Amino acid sequence: MRKGGFFPDEFTLGSVLRGCAGLKDAISGVQIHADVAKLGFKSDICVGSSLGHMYMNCGLLDEGERVMKELPIRNVVSCNTVIAGRVQNGDPEGGLRYFHLMKQIGLYPDGITFTSVLSACSELATLGSGQQLHGQVVKNGVVSEMAVRSSLVKMYSKSGCLTYAERVFHEEEDGFEVDLVIWSSMIAAYGFHGCGKEAIELFEKMSVNGFEPNDVTFLSLLYACSHSGLREKGEQYFNEMREVYRLEPKLEHYTCMVDLLGRSGHLEEAEDLVNSDMPMDPDVVVWKTLLSCCKVHKNAEMAERIARRILELDPHDSAAHVLLSQVHADSDRWGDVLDVRSGMKEKKVRKEPGMSWVEVKNKVHQFRMGDTSHPEYKRIEEYYRGELTRKMKEHGYVCDITTVFHDMEDEEKESSLSVHSEKLAVAFAILVTPPTGPAIRVMKNLRMCTDCHVAMKLISKITGREIVVRDVTRFHNFSDGDCSCGDYW
Repeated sequence: MRKGGFFPDEFTLGSVLRGCAGLKDAISGVQIHADVAKLGFKSDICVGSSLGHMYMNCGLLDEGERVMKELPIRNVVSCNTVIAGRVQNGDPEGGLRYFHLMKQIGLYPDGITFTSVLSACSELATLGSGQQLHGQVVKNGVVSEMAVRSSLVKMYSKSGCLTYAERVFHEEEDGFEVDLVIWSSMIAAYGFHGCGKEAIELFEKMSVNGFEPNDVTFLSLLYACSHSGLREKGEQYFNEMREVYRLEPKLEHYTCMVDLLGRSGHLEEAEDLVNSDMPMDPDVVVWKTLLSCCKVHKNAEMAERIARRILELDPHDSAAHVLLSQVHADSDRWGDVLDVRSGMKEKKVRKEPGMSWVEVKNKVHQFRMGDTSHPEYKRIEEYYRGELTRKMKEHGYVCDITTVFHDMEDEEKESSLSVHSEKLAVAFAILVTPPTGPAIRVMKNLRMCTDCHVAMKLISKITGREIVVRDVTRFHNFSDGDCSCGDYW
């Protein structure tokens, strides 16, 4: 077009910028930004919004926000661009901050706005903020919009409130329509909470109601089967996906199948699937999934083989080093543990620190293992190591020191386990909230260890409190000494 001597107008520029956004091509986008300025479209709302969207989609958040702020008029579209850009690029706090700014300047959010900010609450698992947004959704009259209701299901699910997610989903009985997205969202919610049978029942009901599943639906279903130990059902649906619905599985589906087989003890089948049956090259995530299964079943020989594959792809992957160390520690192979740790030092690989968050009175408190900076730390530590541990031992608690892979004295191991971040977060919540208060909801960045899992079951029984922990893979709902995962995670 340019070679033919034609000058682009606002529609041309908007389209091309959307193309750059889709390709995440910031270099071409910056060049077109120069054309925008040269041709005098800098103040055009449509062009400016497309330009901001391009920067946001390419991960250049500050540049995108700067473009939007320079527009002569801020409208809902421009604000939605910034909010969605922040949330989709890993800055949910920034998305919520801009949402509050949008309201302060007198703009009314629409369904697209609420979809983004509810996603932000899902990532942060801030139930209080999510519930307030639910009220605003109803007040603004967008509760019937499919995308908004799917986001509400996801928000409640990821905040540990499966019952509330079900209520939103079942509002179809009050006259709201449903689509494939909200069915898939609810199946995913059941999967996160380890409710595999419920996920399967909903999938079957969806099919009866005439909705044909897509690859996202099957991913949620396979995930649910994997985390509930439903190996045969998972294999059945994986085969149906290909043979009945003619959907080609993606890498994520194969990763779920590796987890399904490996977690249920079929490690050789899982390894064969990766080596022989996958039509694409396995990535680090697939191999790490299998390595994690090796740890669960204490297969040191396979673990070493898989770890070598991971470190060929990414020599600085800390999780692979840590998992391999734990497998060796489970077998009391301390010389091998030392070798792995020495290799980590040589490569300057650091283990990701365990962190947990708990929301109390609409304020999020963060805890990190070894970090004593919380103003209530001394009180929390004394309570956990003193009164709470004493009561746990009266109920039969024995510290599982096998989860510590350092070669240290048993007493030191027990002491290190007592300051795991989720234990500190739960102890703090018990101290500062009433005994009859709502469930304690803790979010954690790593997988929960077996000692913490046993401790949480006992704490829920001793205190009579419901405790919900979301770790990196799933939810654990502890109540009266039991966990929703059935000790399968």
